[in-house]
Amino acid sequence: MLAARGLRRALRSWACAPAPRREPAATLRVRAALGPRSSSGERVTVQGWIRSVRSQKEVLFLHVNDGSSLENLQIVADSSFDSRELAFGSSVEIQGQLIKSPSKRQNVELKAEKIEVVGNCDAKTYPFKYKERHPLEYLRQYPHLRCRTNVLGSILRVRSEATAAIHSFFKDHGFVHIHTPIITSNDCEGAGELFQVEPSSKMKLPEENFFDVPAFLTVSGQLHLEVMSGAFTRVFTFGPTFRAENSQSRRHLAEFYMVEAEISFIESLQDLMQVMEELFKSATMMVLSNCPEDVELCHKFIAPGQKDSLEHMLKNNFLIISYTEAMEILKQAPQNFTFTPEWGDDLRTEHEKYLVKHCGNIPVFVINYPLALKPFYMRDNEDGPQRTVAAVDLLVPGVGELFGGSLREERYHFLEQRLARYWSDLKKRSIWTSVDLDLCHMEVLGWDLNAICSASWELTISRMLSLFQDLLIHVFYSWKTG
Repeated sequence: MLAARGLRRALRSWACAPAPRREPAATLRVRAALGPRSSSGERVTVQGWIRSVRSQKEVLFLHVNDGSSLENLQIVADSSFDSRELAFGSSVEIQGQLIKSPSKRQNVELKAEKIEVVGNCDAKTYPFKYKERHPLEYLRQYPHLRCRTNVLGSILRVRSEATAAIHSFFKDHGFVHIHTPIITSNDCEGAGELFQVEPSSKMKLPEENFFDVPAFLTVSGQLHLEVMSGAFTRVFTFGPTFRAENSQSRRHLAEFYMVEAEISFIESLQDLMQVMEELFKSATMMVLSNCPEDVELCHKFIAPGQKDSLEHMLKNNFLIISYTEAMEILKQAPQNFTFTPEWGDDLRTEHEKYLVKHCGNIPVFVINYPLALKPFYMRDNEDGPQRTVAAVDLLVPGVGELFGGSLREERYHFLEQRLARYWSDLKKRSIWTSVDLDLCHMEVLGWDLNAICSASWELTISRMLSLFQDLLIHVFYSWKTG
């Protein structure tokens, strides 16, 4: 009797016990699925867009990409999944099991158990065709879809990785990130023509300003960083800057991103150049390490030969020459320049590229520029009749100037003398510009903040990325013609 009761209790408990559940499939990015850590046999969900469809009698092959990787993930499914909705460009969600691939082209593939078409794509009207390389000008006609192409996808992943590398470098070296204003009333050192900001519908009388003073899109965050450098020894900003320059050149954009930094208590250009070189090499190595396929594509189809050039730069210490030495090299050059080099003139792009080539295609720092060429706040070297300032530009192969920086003039009487000469010149020519207010501001900074030795420098991100793909600016970020 007791045994029968025990048996009945056991049967009831087994009947009430829940059936073992199947583990839910983890959502995995394509890059993670293809990575070395992905385990064969793992059930996963992958979401993305179909890059190719190949249907056989019993098997259906799909290539799916989600933008995380240049390489696609191969999907293997039963032919019963075949459907007109599974077309090039359609968005899908696929559940299945990662298995070892018999093909040498990829380590793993996804054996599909469920395929859901999230968004249909009509292959007949879709502007891009499978296995067809479209000209860049053609891609520009479809700004909402061009980022799906291999070229634009690689460029954007490289740009994202370079941005992360720059932020990582500054964080590791103790810099504080400052968000400087995009709308501002200053024209930092008269760096270029300004875009003025006004409401689309006048909320006040036409002769009045929305902000009570004229407001512009920023050309530089430098003045704001200088204020911050009076409280933080290392600061940087990384944001958009705008120049209303009427130029179709890839070197002169209406909108571009720029890195600017200030370092307090620094007394030599050598210390400043060391930071510049370390940032360049750190960011470049991180991009080459984390985006090898994307960099390879750029070098194969856009900028052949650049990969070897980058590795050559990373292996060598950067060279240092003075502006005067640079002029002597240019004057002795066997080639003719469009702009004849003369001491006191600024270096042109053709001069910069020749200097780098002359120095063995290794990045070269050009230091100690003529005082008359540079802004008033750069430190006077007090070096005789040919007066120079402690300024530096980093020139790199294929690009020319990449970094620009200087030591700040911390001696108040030098600032005072230069400002006096500046005001005198303005009065003679009856010229008054929006930069005047900035100069007054700087005169105060010269007393309150620049009593300590400091240095600043800037990096144009688009020029840095052009080391990886020479057409980056032309393809995507030149808003004036796009």
